[in-house]
Amino acid sequence: MAITRTGDGPDSQLPASVAITTQATPRDASRLVERLLRYGLGGHGRLEGSRPLAAKYAADASFADDDARAKALIRSHTLMNFGTGFITGLGGLVTLPVAVPAAMTASWMIHTRLSGAIATLHGHDIDDDRVQTFVLFTLLGDSGKTVLRNAGINVANRIALRSVEAIPGRLITEINRRVGMRLITKAGERGVVNLTKAVPVAGGIVGGGIDALYCNAVGRRAHALFKPEKRAAG
Repeated sequence: MAITRTGDGPDSQLPASVAITTQATPRDASRLVERLLRYGLGGHGRLEGSRPLAAKYAADASFADDDARAKALIRSHTLMNFGTGFITGLGGLVTLPVAVPAAMTASWMIHTRLSGAIATLHGHDIDDDRVQTFVLFTLLGDSGKTVLRNAGINVANRIALRSVEAIPGRLITEINRRVGMRLITKAGERGVVNLTKAVPVAGGIVGGGIDALYCNAVGRRAHALFKPEKRAAG
């Protein structure tokens, strides 16, 4: 799926979250994934897309190498995600098992943007369907291996890009849908953020802290997945 930037007006805002309940359908999951890839990678309004963001860091000669650039991207997005979690947490939150709230959808978009920028920085094409699938895997962590195995694909202990290189496009679509369903499940597991219903300010801080830790983990997974493999000497 080619990524294009949308909503370039100065007053554009991130789109509302996809209203998904615990009885989510495959169509809901596909819609969530499509939205994350479109707005996370392509950008929306004031949220710059992954490609121009990576170009900006690549042009900054103050970094020693791309490893340093990727780590700086992770730091900046971790701070951004803490702020997002805190600000949106102050406004209250829909109970997680009932729907995916706008705050969580916004966080996932930031994570997708970060992962896409790191992939671009390391020379990968984020318009490539398989690269996009790996961007989605960085949001899941170890659950990504379970998704692949459930789709009938054998993977080692560590997911590598070569795991999906030979997978046909129709199966990639199915895998992405399963990733969406897994994200919805994970949303329900993060009910601790519902502290905002009882203690808004404290809950906002807790929610922001959780989002920041999660974002940092996504960035580190993306860096490990997309950075060039070291070649053995000889």
